[in-house]
Amino acid sequence: MPASPSRTARARTLLSPVLRRWGCLPSGAWAGLAWCAGTVFAFLSRVRLPGEAEPTVLPGVYLYRWDGLTVMALATAVTLAGAGLLRRRPTAALVLMLAGAVIASTALSVGEIPLAQFLAVDVALYAIAATRPRRTGIAATGTALGVLAGYLAARVSFGWPVGTSAELSVALTAVVAWLLGDAAHQSREHADRARAQAAEQAITAERLRIARELHDMVAHSIGIIALQAGAAKRVIETQPAGAREALAAIETSGRETLSGLRRMLGALRQSGPGSGGPGGPARVPQPGPGLGLADVGLGLADVGRLAAATTAAGVRVDVEWRGEPGPLPPEIDRSAYRIVQEAVTNVVRHAGTGSCRVTVGRAPDGLSIEVTDDGAGRPGEAGGTGWGLTGMRERVRLLDGEFAAGPRPGGGFRVAARLPVPAGAR
Repeated sequence: MPASPSRTARARTLLSPVLRRWGCLPSGAWAGLAWCAGTVFAFLSRVRLPGEAEPTVLPGVYLYRWDGLTVMALATAVTLAGAGLLRRRPTAALVLMLAGAVIASTALSVGEIPLAQFLAVDVALYAIAATRPRRTGIAATGTALGVLAGYLAARVSFGWPVGTSAELSVALTAVVAWLLGDAAHQSREHADRARAQAAEQAITAERLRIARELHDMVAHSIGIIALQAGAAKRVIETQPAGAREALAAIETSGRETLSGLRRMLGALRQSGPGSGGPGGPARVPQPGPGLGLADVGLGLADVGRLAAATTAAGVRVDVEWRGEPGPLPPEIDRSAYRIVQEAVTNVVRHAGTGSCRVTVGRAPDGLSIEVTDDGAGRPGEAGGTGWGLTGMRERVRLLDGEFAAGPRPGGGFRVAARLPVPAGAR
């Protein structure tokens, strides 16, 4: 009768801590366990177990004598000493384990180094190949194969029988252990490269966001300041009071821009390389809300203030709200404001008109933004770089929205964006 799902889940819950503890064992411990298991197997295979007519392998003449047991104890001590050195000095550890395998073969009276006594060496080869440079793993594997070949050659030179076929199997396990360790090493290097690439992409994305924030903030403020300065210049002789008001607006805009830049640069210092202190590691910025730029804190609620400031500068901005207002995720709220701000800035700088209309609509499935004007100019003309439209398009693309910008059939220009709103925020 199969176990119930609840019983299976309970068994997995009980086994998970045990498996984690075993999985955290160092490679030297695994090598020591492999040697102990191989030694137990060597003795069991030389004992007639229940159901067997005779032992699988006949014991040597002096295996169970004091000298044979002493040799096995010496081989065990040498191998375990090598296992203890595997993490710190892998080359010396491998030499000791190979010596232990050779010493044990004399007590077992065999014509080759048995696989059971070579398991610890296989574990060491895997650990070296997985944690050390590739040339070190190849050298270690070559040393192990050389010891196997030298052992057979020595026996042949003395005229003793050899187990060539069995030794070839042992050599094959050494090669397989190296291949597995090398594959694990390459997989780890690939994962490290992928993490480094992801960190680099996150940093690049952060810098692009900072560049867009700086462009939106400075371009709009400088556009307002330029309009106010032009107005002050025209009326400074005839309307001193109006000139003073324009200069006061210029001062206010300049101070606000400087304050925003200070907050932005502060966020940049916190999220940039070296934020962990002198020589400390860099903190990798993560995508999404809370990018370190949240201190800018502007959203759709500030559109009215933006319209008022732009109207005071000489370009009337009419704002129309449609749909039911509601909370928005910070990233969408901030990006929506920046789209409106950049579009209005383009009208001020390039459209050559005295008014524009901003329409913000909230629907169950998203947020729509439209900025239209009836001017003769086009964003990007008059020496413009076109970064404004590019920034708006990138913002919308990052949020999986839709963006369109172009001349209107009846004259003027239209910028439209649609940002999807996650279901949890509707």
